[in-house]
Amino acid sequence: MRWRILALLFLARIGLGFQFQTVASVGDNLVVAFGLDYAGIGVLIGLFMAPGLFLAIPAGYWGRFVSDRIMVVLGLGVLAFGGFVSSLAAESWTIGLGRIFAGAGFLFTTLYFTKMVADWFEGREIATAMSVLVMSWPFGIAMGQVGHAWLAGTYGWQLPFQVASAYCLLAALGVFLFYRAPHDLPSATSGSGAALTGQEWRLIFCAAAAWGVFNAAYVTYLSFAPKVLENLGQTAVAAAGVISIGSWIMIVSGALCGQIVDRFGGRNVVLTVCMGGAIFSLLLLSVPRAGLGASLLFGLIGMAPAGVIMAMSGQAMRPQVRAFGMGIFFTVYYAIMLVTPPVAGAIRDATGNAEGPIWLAIMLFALVIPLAVAFQYYKQPRNLAVKQKV
Repeated sequence: MRWRILALLFLARIGLGFQFQTVASVGDNLVVAFGLDYAGIGVLIGLFMAPGLFLAIPAGYWGRFVSDRIMVVLGLGVLAFGGFVSSLAAESWTIGLGRIFAGAGFLFTTLYFTKMVADWFEGREIATAMSVLVMSWPFGIAMGQVGHAWLAGTYGWQLPFQVASAYCLLAALGVFLFYRAPHDLPSATSGSGAALTGQEWRLIFCAAAAWGVFNAAYVTYLSFAPKVLENLGQTAVAAAGVISIGSWIMIVSGALCGQIVDRFGGRNVVLTVCMGGAIFSLLLLSVPRAGLGASLLFGLIGMAPAGVIMAMSGQAMRPQVRAFGMGIFFTVYYAIMLVTPPVAGAIRDATGNAEGPIWLAIMLFALVIPLAVAFQYYKQPRNLAVKQKV
């Protein structure tokens, strides 16, 4: 049953990446239509993450009163509404307003998708399950990299927003009809049992920061790696196609990486190897005729541990405080994701080339390793206490 549920959540969560990628894919169209610079495009990308900074904790708290299924259905509906608002824009601020609505929907869905998988897979293949779940994000982004660029070039920049919104509505219907919660799930509690311990706070911060910088680096790569290839002579469509290859590959490599960690352990060793691969692939981007190899390496090695990092969130807290703890987790994550795109865009404007933001992505990928080490360090006291009781 849990694998069927995971398949349902994977298909529904594709809509998140599909909607998110709209602005990055039609960025050049928006520059022409509204006179924006790349810092402005970065702001529009970052606005998608803005609501999470303020709503993540309330969203986690509301989970005590509203079912996970309803929270996800409502979130997908708001995500679709935001896309439709952006598609009707006559001025750039309306696109931003739509992105804020879509971002609010994204917050509710991504928080409760993560909680659902943690509830179904705690103690059994959680790294694999989280790997499969988070691969829906690059799957949706890869769909957008190819599909949005073609739709915008053929029918105008508005249609990608509308198509992504339609997908989100279909996903909401699917979750409403077919999702079921596990029968043995502990109830959310109030009072002292609902309070996060000091250890849980530290673990959540480390896990959230690692997830935040990892995704911020990935989004920076998606936004500016095609520009690097265009500067080397490729067309915009060809460059987007090459970069999207990495996102397609990581769908498979992510699941395999989760299996490796579930079976053999060694999470930090795997993360170190993979982050090294990510950094090397980004350095290869500027080498003539190396773009395809860089994209292959990025998808095969660099982005493979996405689910392994996300699994840390489920391991950081007890089930009965998981909804609230996920609110804290995503507050930290959204703070990082909100700041990074405008900074990357400003670096692009200041340097005059796309390599500047790529160096920012390299530094963010490197930060994953010390954060994972800190997570393991703070995890030890609870493990030692359990051993002493046994």
